[in-house]
Amino acid sequence: MRYPKMILFDYGHTLLYEPGWDSVKGNAELLKYATKNPDHCTLDDVRKAAELIYGEHIENVRKIGYDIGGQIGDRVLYEYLGIEFSLTPLEMEKIFWNGASMGAIMPEADIMLDFINKNSIRSAVISNLLWSGDALSERLNRLLPMNEFEFVMTSSDYIVRKPNRILFDIALRKAGLCADEVWYCGDNPQADIEGAAQVGIYPVWYDNETDREYKDRSKESVPKCEHLHIHEWHEMMDLLVKMRKTLLNQ
Repeated sequence: MRYPKMILFDYGHTLLYEPGWDSVKGNAELLKYATKNPDHCTLDDVRKAAELIYGEHIENVRKIGYDIGGQIGDRVLYEYLGIEFSLTPLEMEKIFWNGASMGAIMPEADIMLDFINKNSIRSAVISNLLWSGDALSERLNRLLPMNEFEFVMTSSDYIVRKPNRILFDIALRKAGLCADEVWYCGDNPQADIEGAAQVGIYPVWYDNETDREYKDRSKESVPKCEHLHIHEWHEMMDLLVKMRKTLLNQ
């Protein structure tokens, strides 16, 4: 483990989370901008079609390690229903997402980002996400305005999902750094921790209790690689302070 020149972060349940998620509310917000709805589709019609497009077909693609972006998913969904909007694909993403949940900051995430910025540690984001990097950047900038992320990558922009090493390899190329100069922080022990470790990036397993009901923990296992296991961000900050002092005293 080396003192990092850069720390990469997952998004969901690492930096931010989505309390009160309600996709029906997201679609209700979107329908306000409909310019054509020839079959007079209701929210329930949209829900049923979304279960077919997203819940069945797109989810099957995700299960084998790939992603189809939300903009494409929305195009299929709403053309299937014959609904048109007075919005760009990016605007549709953002209106749905904010309608479903405005998002919230994970405990101490803002303090932690301020800390690494002040200590000249570079940062960026890699997330498994249906939404685009542009939509995610908007959310990160709104809720964590102090961030200095050099780039934001989502699987929907790159086809493949973590733990596929392609995402980590591209991030290293973007950063212009070697793997042993970088840390990666995330909440998923397989996608994030084992995914980062396979390319030589040092992984930090952020295992926080906030909103734990969002996923099935039985599908996860303790990472089979060297890693730092923390529950609060101050644990990583404390370690970085100790490592920096050691470096200065050498």
